[in-house]
Amino acid sequence: MSRFQTLTPSSLSREDFVKAFADIYEHSPWVAEKAYDLGSASDIDDIQTLHARMSDILLSADHARQLALINAHPDLAGKAAVQGQLTEASTHEQAGAGIHQCTAEEFARFTELNEAYKARFAFPFIMAVKGSNRHQILAAFETRIHNPAETEFACALAEINKIAMFRLQAL
Repeated sequence: MSRFQTLTPSSLSREDFVKAFADIYEHSPWVAEKAYDLGSASDIDDIQTLHARMSDILLSADHARQLALINAHPDLAGKAAVQGQLTEASTHEQAGAGIHQCTAEEFARFTELNEAYKARFAFPFIMAVKGSNRHQILAAFETRIHNPAETEFACALAEINKIAMFRLQAL
């Protein structure tokens, strides 16, 4: 069992719980709200247990809500990153993968792939970039852009759940 280092979820009020976990799922506090509403027994003080609860909430949501959450994510190395408009977590995650060190050519390739991916799938490319570098991310982009839409939608949800785990582990 892994416990949170900075807080004890089961001891939080609904308001404080939602505030603490609102951006675990990018700009989607509804996941934290529903997680709290399912009960605040001490088992949610375990990172894996809370993650499983939140993952299940995402995976059981309707398609429209899942798509909205996917679309809440920024492009990798996109305009929001360049203009400093990412959430703190997204900024840290992209910087950790070295995206901020892209050459002009790499930024251009990210832009090209972001645009092509969104044109094909109508949502942004999602990848949990922790532990990856910009070259691995570009390679994944180049591979995944050829997947069927259903595969990419499921992949986006799986990657979002990986991102959520990384964010929970940081608390």
